[in-house]
Amino acid sequence: MSHVLSKILWLLVQPGNLLFFLLLLGLGLLILRRQRPAIVIIGFVLGVMAVLAVLPIGKWLVAPLEDRFPMARALPARLDGIVLLGGFVDPELSRRRDQVALGGSADRLTAFLELAHRYPEAKLVFSGGAGSPLYPEAKEAAALRRLLDEIGFPTARVLFEDRSRNTFENAAFTKDLAAPKAGENWVLITSAFHMPRAVGCFRQAGWTVIAYPVDYQTDGQGDWSPRFDVGGGLVSILGPVHEWLGLISYYSMGRTDAVFPAP
Repeated sequence: MSHVLSKILWLLVQPGNLLFFLLLLGLGLLILRRQRPAIVIIGFVLGVMAVLAVLPIGKWLVAPLEDRFPMARALPARLDGIVLLGGFVDPELSRRRDQVALGGSADRLTAFLELAHRYPEAKLVFSGGAGSPLYPEAKEAAALRRLLDEIGFPTARVLFEDRSRNTFENAAFTKDLAAPKAGENWVLITSAFHMPRAVGCFRQAGWTVIAYPVDYQTDGQGDWSPRFDVGGGLVSILGPVHEWLGLISYYSMGRTDAVFPAP
């Protein structure tokens, strides 16, 4: 139930939807001839859109998330296992088009394949079920298994966890499946902006992992020059706003070990 509720709440507070609802409220007030509050609300929406169009708000929000866990420059000589989190496959589109559809976070997969080649003895786990409550039968694990088969990767090496619907369940179900032992070295691969929440969930599950962040959106150099792009500015804040809200809500529900997990 909490999974469905979180999806509904996100629809309501998603920045684009929220601005749209405010515009509807402003329009309603104009119709009711409440001009002063209507002008205030509409002016506020236009001001927010102007700020998003000019300033790199999205990068300002995502940079602290991406920089929280440094890039893994060196790994142990031996890895006991590698965990890849889903979020880069569209299982429903893959089913409808009969072709595996990858999203913008496919860097996760390329990093996974590279490490799997570098550490042939490591156990491999992919964690990704049905993220959408509308299509519970469309699971990322099945789509990724098909893709790995198509490119000739030995899927017999991979354990596929297909029950998880969110990051909290990624950690819990993957631990049950992989059964890591004390003292083992396990790497966790996910997008850099998602790594703090993911590590927090794995720690809360009692599993210490080595963070391997990929899929960066910022260059780490602070080159955030202004531009004018209303649509781009709005899109750029969706991911980081969702992640910051996720960090707060997960900590409040006891799903992570800290509000903003650190190395």
